[in-house]
Amino acid sequence: MQSLLIVLVIISTVLALLYNFLISKKNQVENIYASVDTLLKKRFDLIPSLVATVQEAMKHEKSTLEELTVLRANAMKPNVSSDQMAGFDKKLSSLLGSIMVAVEDYPELKANENTLNLQHSLNEIEEQLSAARRAYNQSVTDYNNAIEMFPTNIMANYMRYSRKQVFTIVESERKNPNVKELFNK
Repeated sequence: MQSLLIVLVIISTVLALLYNFLISKKNQVENIYASVDTLLKKRFDLIPSLVATVQEAMKHEKSTLEELTVLRANAMKPNVSSDQMAGFDKKLSSLLGSIMVAVEDYPELKANENTLNLQHSLNEIEEQLSAARRAYNQSVTDYNNAIEMFPTNIMANYMRYSRKQVFTIVESERKNPNVKELFNK
């Protein structure tokens, strides 16, 4: 009777350990998948706002430079009255002053800085996603091994656990993203 009780305790302990081990593996997969999901959401939210920021900065600088070019061309036309020339001069000086301050204070124009920030942010998120995908795939591999290997496969079958797929992407997503297309939307 006592030996039967010891065997039942050992079997119960082993079953509890197997059960807890499998639950741990399943939860680890779900947790890491949530991390991948969070990073995908971050990328989804970040890219359009960064692109819009860069576009806005480029518009401002482009319009300033275009206005400067137009004013200079108008000032160089023949038969410009002195009043018109004074107006052009005042506007040109103001625009040149703002451009010089920007160049002196910020050696690179803001459009370049924003573009570099966009590239840096995209690279950072892509690196984080890559690391999260690797962690997820490792976790899935550990989980799949646990549910297929003896003796945990017996408990996994009882718990109706099935294989999970590692993170893969469709062939069309293997291509480098064309960020330029985002600017044309």
